[in-house]
Amino acid sequence: MDVVLLERIDTLGAMGAVVSVKPGYARNYLIPQGKALRASKHNVARFEAERAEREAKNAEARAEAEKVAEGLAGTHVVLIRQASDNLQLYGSVKARDIADGLIAKGFEVDRSNVVLDTPIKTLGLHEVKAALHPEVVVTVIANVARTVDEAEVQEQLGRAVRRADTVEEEVAPEVEDLVEPEVAEELEAEAEYNARNDDDED
Repeated sequence: MDVVLLERIDTLGAMGAVVSVKPGYARNYLIPQGKALRASKHNVARFEAERAEREAKNAEARAEAEKVAEGLAGTHVVLIRQASDNLQLYGSVKARDIADGLIAKGFEVDRSNVVLDTPIKTLGLHEVKAALHPEVVVTVIANVARTVDEAEVQEQLGRAVRRADTVEEEVAPEVEDLVEPEVAEELEAEAEYNARNDDDED
């Protein structure tokens, strides 16, 4: 089915382009969402008559999105979740969770702005796209951790923190100056406990 685009769509083309798409995609998404019209002679003529007005509105919306993007780009959103020792979450983090985190930080975004192809299912730092406008897309960071303290460590290290990390080999040298003494002691105690278990198994 041929449609005329009412806004830019990366995978299809710019505003005003007449493109061919699958009928289901057009009927179920593009047309109902106001992103396109069936490319009949009447609708193409209608678009051309409205082009200047639509382009002006698009420019205004893009300018507003760019203002939000300046502060939003690179923002870290901390999401606390339970997880196993191999970093796998007991559940997942979805687009709406990230959007809610951004809203809580005071950003004017909608849940539909967050682009996440598949839910996040592991601890760590995950780059996520936020499409504020068809022409304005920025990257935010979803910092998924077991605790707020652990999230702070992950942000400093740039990676997930494993509970089984040994103090001497991995965690302690990097986090010694990054976390409160109580947190460091907890990590050390866990490392010693895991080491004893390993010895018992041997």
